[in-house]
Amino acid sequence: MGTNGGSRGFPPLSAIHAPQGEAKGKARNARGSSTMTTPQVTIFAIFAVVMVLMIWGRWRYDLVAFAGLIAGVLAGLIPAEETFTGFSNPATFIVALILIVTAGLQRAGVVAMLTRRLANRDRSVPVHVGIMAAVGAAISGFMNNVAALAILMPIDLQAARKAKRSPTLTLMPLAFATVLGGVLTLIGTPPNLLASAFREELLGEGYRMFDFLPVGGAVALAGVAFITLIGWRLMPDHSGGKEPVDSREKLRDYVAALVVPEDSATIGKTLGEVNEVAKEAGVRILAVERGGTRHYRTAPMLVMNEADRLVIEAGPAALEEFRSGLALAFPEGDEGQTVPDGSGRLLVEAVVPPVSRLIGRRTENVIGQGRIAGTLLGIQREGQTLRDKLGAKRIRSGDVLLILMPEPNMADIDPSDLMVLERGGLAVTREKRLWLAVGLFAGAIALVTAGLTTMATALSVVVVLYVLAGILTMEEIYDHVDWPVIILLGAMIPLGEALETTGASALIAEALGEASQGYPAWVALLLMMIVTMLLSDILNNNATVIIALPVGIRLAEAMGVNPDAFIMGIAIAASCAFLTPIGHQNNAIIMGPGGYRFSDYWKLGLPLEIISLAVAVPLLLVVFPL
Repeated sequence: MGTNGGSRGFPPLSAIHAPQGEAKGKARNARGSSTMTTPQVTIFAIFAVVMVLMIWGRWRYDLVAFAGLIAGVLAGLIPAEETFTGFSNPATFIVALILIVTAGLQRAGVVAMLTRRLANRDRSVPVHVGIMAAVGAAISGFMNNVAALAILMPIDLQAARKAKRSPTLTLMPLAFATVLGGVLTLIGTPPNLLASAFREELLGEGYRMFDFLPVGGAVALAGVAFITLIGWRLMPDHSGGKEPVDSREKLRDYVAALVVPEDSATIGKTLGEVNEVAKEAGVRILAVERGGTRHYRTAPMLVMNEADRLVIEAGPAALEEFRSGLALAFPEGDEGQTVPDGSGRLLVEAVVPPVSRLIGRRTENVIGQGRIAGTLLGIQREGQTLRDKLGAKRIRSGDVLLILMPEPNMADIDPSDLMVLERGGLAVTREKRLWLAVGLFAGAIALVTAGLTTMATALSVVVVLYVLAGILTMEEIYDHVDWPVIILLGAMIPLGEALETTGASALIAEALGEASQGYPAWVALLLMMIVTMLLSDILNNNATVIIALPVGIRLAEAMGVNPDAFIMGIAIAASCAFLTPIGHQNNAIIMGPGGYRFSDYWKLGLPLEIISLAVAVPLLLVVFPL
């Protein structure tokens, strides 16, 4: 389990952090003094200001953290040559890699696959919550939990729409389950990576992939069980009895055609069966074209064949969901040929401005062979959807065009000719690479688990292979890194180390030690986890774990007990932030879509935090004996 078997052999931090200046040496010598030194007062003041500004929210947390870092450097708490060491920390790099790999899994069709299996209008609320929470927790153990929620939230909202119930009942349970899933593995959430990095610096060895599983798995299992059986019932309903509004009602619908390729899931199905799938996706099937003949929906027993063309009416998002779910293909021109499944295609909606040079020209002379490289899929004109012979239509001012194009060609669009409505367009799923993407990722995890390579190396190889295989483009790599989080980590790591070098963490550990004096060591562990949870509820969990870990390690050192229980306990507590919408990114993400209020979170979050503590503390004592 990567433990040291107890407190024996546990080196003091002073043996690891060699003095790097006279100020640091004086700070360490002053740890035993009851009077705080100037460096200690300064670092506490910087952290206090950073915390207040983060809670206030007037400025972005990455700017606040970076300003705190610079303040620490100017105050002499952080050597100038170590200002940016946080950005070279392996934990920071791994977080960026995880976000990129997760984007590749999304682009390879994970969302479409899960949607087909998870969205069911006939399931009861507890069954739906149980399935979604279990899946959310499971996949959060192997990908960033923010990305896991991004994958599952549209499915949950769609299920609520189909069942004609408010998403308030299910969205918060799903978000909390994805947060709980992060404590399952080393890569599930950044606090685990940071905890491993601290342990590696302390004992020479970090945690392995599944060292978190015995305790984290039990916490996640208990939390998911509570959410499924009781927790969702604590959710308020702010809908006032009204049915949720279908977001697709706000989208522009187009009449477009999809081709049935040889590997499509529609082959052998009747038109009636395909129509049921279309309804689930919010798509309306108008007809099936075969050999120059149109068969309309009045022929539900028509069996789908290869090369059939489905004429449908849908918005871009519904169109792509339906297409990827049934492995259909976009047509090219009027011959029904499919577009090769190259990397990086977008569904782009663009409006024709009054000054456009395209006005009056036939679409076939403009799109495809003409000025714009791509395939015209649909046209909306004056609120009406054009249906037939789109290539022969002459472009008018105000027309809205739906175009399938390679991503690099987006840069060639002249805004004076076409104004793109949605920045970047809608990315087309590369579902033919789904199992390749999953296989590469699973292989990397297996190599790390077997101890054959490091996590950073394995994930770096996966990113390179994703690009070479066409799963991701170079542009997407940079687009999917959450740079504010990277800045936060890079800035807070040196500040967290300054807590140690100034002796501030020893002071906090001493205060907690005094509070638990005369009690068993597990009481100090419980207090440390409670303090960490409360901090995480008002701060970013990454910042919290950086602040709390040096304190917990000092506390373990002062009590002469195994530091692993404190390191692991702090990592788990930092992730279990459920009382507020600002405690975790997932909490904030669901606030708008779920219609939640600030006061709604504690109703489910408070019992969930209590359960997490009740399960984690006893298991920590068993797995990492003090």
